[in-house]
Amino acid sequence: MNLSTEARQFLHRSRKGVLSTHSARFAGYPFGSIAPFVVDHTGCPIILISTLAEHTKNILQNPNVSLIVLDDADDMQANARLTVLGQALAADKTDADLRARYLRYFPQAAGYFDMHDFSFYRITPVQARYIAGFGKMGWEEGTALTTPLPPLAQQETGIIEHMNADHADNLRAYCQHFHQVDTEQAEMIGIDSLGFDVRASSAHQPPTILRFEFEQAIQDAMQARQALVAMAKACRP
Repeated sequence: MNLSTEARQFLHRSRKGVLSTHSARFAGYPFGSIAPFVVDHTGCPIILISTLAEHTKNILQNPNVSLIVLDDADDMQANARLTVLGQALAADKTDADLRARYLRYFPQAAGYFDMHDFSFYRITPVQARYIAGFGKMGWEEGTALTTPLPPLAQQETGIIEHMNADHADNLRAYCQHFHQVDTEQAEMIGIDSLGFDVRASSAHQPPTILRFEFEQAIQDAMQARQALVAMAKACRP
């Protein structure tokens, strides 16, 4: 796997980062804030922010931002991290597919959509610095992280509904086989060209999101079905 593909997978596995904007209040200084995000089907991070927030005021004056994403491992210097330099521009808050995707990952944000001061912003990567570990790092063009919008974007909700309704047993099997996690409930919450995410939970463990990566990138529902069937077969003794 090349460095740009690793960087894309790392970004898709992540849910939060540090957003740095150009301070409008203190000229010349960067302003950092915690930012939950989801990655859309083109590979761009999507943040939901309030016009009252300091970082939003900064973005409105200067849309050039930096988003740093860290591995959760204890030794941050020895583990992967990604810095995305890009432009944060307002996205369509009424986009039903984007809203549904965001809320599957962050259901607690549902109330924010009733507040008129919250909006989506899409960070389009311009440059990225990915550090996979000691001695393995490099700069990547923003286009190395992104892709044209695939048909899968409009098919995602249907795939998720089908998997959760008809193949819950397969989802639990994926958790056990690929992550060695025994779970009572497994719910697919997102699928993209590089893989899919499952929220796993049981009476003895808090909900956790597990990432599953495809061997080859997919573009549509038919390719998704083929990849998911192959993974289900791999789970069988």
